[in-house]
Amino acid sequence: MANANLRARDLIEGRAALIVIDIQASTFIDDSAVRAIDNMPGYRDRMLEARKAIDAAREAGIPVIFIQEVHRPDLVDFGRELDGAEDVHCLEDNPRTDIAVEQMGFRSDDYLIRKRRYSAFFGTDLEILLKGLRVQTLILVGGLTDVCVHYTFVDAHQHDYFVRVIEDCVAGSDIDAHEASLRAMEYLQSGAVRSLQEVVAAMRDAAA
Repeated sequence: MANANLRARDLIEGRAALIVIDIQASTFIDDSAVRAIDNMPGYRDRMLEARKAIDAAREAGIPVIFIQEVHRPDLVDFGRELDGAEDVHCLEDNPRTDIAVEQMGFRSDDYLIRKRRYSAFFGTDLEILLKGLRVQTLILVGGLTDVCVHYTFVDAHQHDYFVRVIEDCVAGSDIDAHEASLRAMEYLQSGAVRSLQEVVAAMRDAAA
């Protein structure tokens, strides 16, 4: 490691929030052989693991913020998003775009941020919400590791948040992209990539 002056950080610095990125109904009801967005093997199981982080956050009094990607049916807000590997997805009028309410235990007192782009910060009021909650550490779960999780991590990093990603509870478009993105996030903040067990323990310590 090049940084000889690196300061050790706690897993949770100050107040935390759990950011649940794009765990939407399509993950659990779409068994198509060809999907609009590729998912790595085990994707669904990793999203289900995120429920453990959500339950632990609630027990610790840590706010849960759900992020939902949505696009207008006339496709006007996709921009350059369809220039790559992804096909049309997350249309507002499609029930598969809804938050996975049952699987994630979504509640009326959870926070919900809708986004039109990959980063949860881009064109949303997430920053206003985080300031209101006086949050310093963001804990990320969801998908895709190499797209919306990674881009949200980078923006959070550039807004000077401490950011942690639970490696058991994120999944990418493929395994190589998933692992490369985890390495890239760890490069930005040492100690960023954590296990579910570590994070749950830190949440309990924070509550205590």
